[in-house]
Amino acid sequence: MKAIVCNEFGPLSDLEYKDLPDPEAGPGQVLIKVEACGVNYPDGLLVQGKYQVRPDRPFIPGSEVAGEIVALGEGVTDREIGQRVVGYAGQTGYASMAAIPAASTFLLPEGADAAEACALIIAYGTSHHALKQRAQLKPGETLVVFGAAGATGVAAVQIGKIMGATVIAVVSSEEKGKIAKECGADHVIGYEGLKDKVKELTGGKGADVCYDVVGGEAFDAASRFMARNGRLLVIGFASGDIPKFPVNLALVKEYAVVGVFWGNFTRAEPQVYAENMRELLDWFGSRTVKPIVAGRFPLKDAAEVLETVLGRGGVGKFALIPEGV
Repeated sequence: MKAIVCNEFGPLSDLEYKDLPDPEAGPGQVLIKVEACGVNYPDGLLVQGKYQVRPDRPFIPGSEVAGEIVALGEGVTDREIGQRVVGYAGQTGYASMAAIPAASTFLLPEGADAAEACALIIAYGTSHHALKQRAQLKPGETLVVFGAAGATGVAAVQIGKIMGATVIAVVSSEEKGKIAKECGADHVIGYEGLKDKVKELTGGKGADVCYDVVGGEAFDAASRFMARNGRLLVIGFASGDIPKFPVNLALVKEYAVVGVFWGNFTRAEPQVYAENMRELLDWFGSRTVKPIVAGRFPLKDAAEVLETVLGRGGVGKFALIPEGV
């Protein structure tokens, strides 16, 4: 098989595209002929040694795959050869073949696009968990989404609307604003003067929920525009700046700062995670949620694609496509 390999933590340019023996489906696993691999912001941090986890080297980055099952491991009874699935691959995703736990896979609706499906695992999975379990978003509440044209931001806008919220999308360009509007955002604003804009749009009340993947100055603004009983969701730091929180604001304004770590959630509450995925796949099958695929690139171009993603240079989801698909 062809694969992208991280031999040691370092620059993205050090990633190696090479031939490796095909993996075998071990006990409880399925072997997938990969049609698409999802690209995520943390993938770029991981290969540079800048993420919360540091896998043993060498490893194959990439956590999302979609494709056809071509072999079953011992003990697998709820999957069949020929089924198309999407699944969480751990650190095995950037490859033309992937052996992953059958329990980490989900059946795709008939005719589903593999690249779109990859977005459901981490981008939509994170946003769904954040808004449903962590924020407990209610109909009629106001949701502010930072990075609203990125993969997780698009998901948060769409899911926020499904859950009945008024969505304020925050973006860094006019082009990204159009994307957020097409995804259903009620209002689209930029980062300049953020606190005052949110206050104005909410009649002075502030945001009930803020979905923050940016950190830095955007988080500082959010800490000042939250409504009483609000939930400020800490999801990531795409700005590169991990902010310090003035806890006195939580005291006087009576809102909560809530951490969201999707990976921890999937391990701690696997049954709830599976329920979430079933709901997402139902929405996906009915096109209630519509992932945006910003680009489909050859697997060999993984380093360049990660550079773009880390530079916040695109909208929606990026996918890598193995040769011959």
